[in-house]
Amino acid sequence: MDINPLDSVEPATQAPERVSRLNASVAISVALLSTLMGICKVKDDNIVQAMQQAQADKIDHWSFYQARNLREEVAKAALVQLRLQAAEKAGAARAPYDAAIAQYEKLAADQSQKKEELRKQALADQETYDALNYRDDQFDLTDAAIAIAIAMLAVASLTQQWWLFGLAMLPAAFGTLMGIAGLAGLRIHPGFLAQLLS
Repeated sequence: MDINPLDSVEPATQAPERVSRLNASVAISVALLSTLMGICKVKDDNIVQAMQQAQADKIDHWSFYQARNLREEVAKAALVQLRLQAAEKAGAARAPYDAAIAQYEKLAADQSQKKEELRKQALADQETYDALNYRDDQFDLTDAAIAIAIAMLAVASLTQQWWLFGLAMLPAAFGTLMGIAGLAGLRIHPGFLAQLLS
């Protein structure tokens, strides 16, 4: 014997047209919210890919920064040795040391400049990541709020309670606001909620 869960639900005491209006309102709301959620999901996936790329770029730039730092330190160590050795030499014997010292000074300065450029690039990568994460949070809040709204709409349709439909519109409105903010790049971001859910 199959059990029908709707057998335990009280029959609707409302007029059929009122029930029909509620079900139609729920159906339209779910369709609109699902469409918005789908559009936001596509954009969110693209943002997550961009975040991954920014993170990879940051790691690469910091790795190159460390390599440049090592090269600079090796050049500086060679300079110290060459200067100490050159101090013991006089006249023509010192000329090759002076040439090598000039070469290593140039190499150390070059590595220092390139290292600073890499540091700036790595910091810019972090800023890019943070900006993208801000929008990713907006889409995460969209998903959560709309999922709650759809669940509440299902219960409203099952119980035929208009007040529950109205209550479901609160997370629906919030989710819609966050989705539009994410799509349009608006600076709407309830930090406490993002922190709570992260």
